[in-house]
Amino acid sequence: MPYADLHAHTTNSDGTLELDEVPAAARDAGVAVVAVTDHDRTHPGLDAPVVERDGVTLVHGIELRVDAGFERVDLLGYGVTETDALAALVDRVQTDRAERGQAIIDGVEDRLGIELGIEGRPGLGRPNVARAVADHPDTDYSVQGVFDELIGNDGPCYVARDVPDFERGRDVLAGACAVVGLAHPFRYDDPERALALTETLDAVERDYPYDDGVDADLAAVDAVARERDLLVTAGTDAHGRDLGVRGLDEASYAPLAERLREHAGGA
Repeated sequence: MPYADLHAHTTNSDGTLELDEVPAAARDAGVAVVAVTDHDRTHPGLDAPVVERDGVTLVHGIELRVDAGFERVDLLGYGVTETDALAALVDRVQTDRAERGQAIIDGVEDRLGIELGIEGRPGLGRPNVARAVADHPDTDYSVQGVFDELIGNDGPCYVARDVPDFERGRDVLAGACAVVGLAHPFRYDDPERALALTETLDAVERDYPYDDGVDADLAAVDAVARERDLLVTAGTDAHGRDLGVRGLDEASYAPLAERLREHAGGA
């Protein structure tokens, strides 16, 4: 089992775990460190870059979607110290998330002729909508089926988000976080160009539970990390209780832990 799972979501965005449930889930998975990286927002229950909760280390993080020009990518910030610039960016993005979420909900309800019983709000993401559809008694969709047929990027109910550009997002995160890295490089249409973005980042996510059929060239990630002296991260991208599907062993986590300690000491 990994020692550190550095990519997990809670109910603060589109996960199903409450923050106070994370330590128990981590212990069940044999994980000692979990990074809480909710989409486009930090968790209000974490008041320091790194905290200890019930014997588990929680890293205060964020996953921020940005527009790199050629496509949208996700940045992972670790060891958050709140700043005015980050708060302003999060507020802007979450306002858009709420409006976009409501537009998706309206589209799905109109198309299926049902009421989902949810509404657009800060933190809401497409997985929330997909779970609501799958749980509705008048549908036979699976969560993945909702994405495939309704709300995926090419789906009839998809609504695009307004996101910051790469440079703005990177700079705001760099001012607030100990480490800023590129998430899951092989989820993008052009992984090579996505990996090129790490030239101005601190880290890259290596191990990740990619979908079947994804050609994740981990040797390319290792080469980029060596060439640019990047920290390597890894995580489950958990939206439920299952942690530790991917992560780092204790020795591999040590350089990131040191960077987090240095940042916390200067915060």
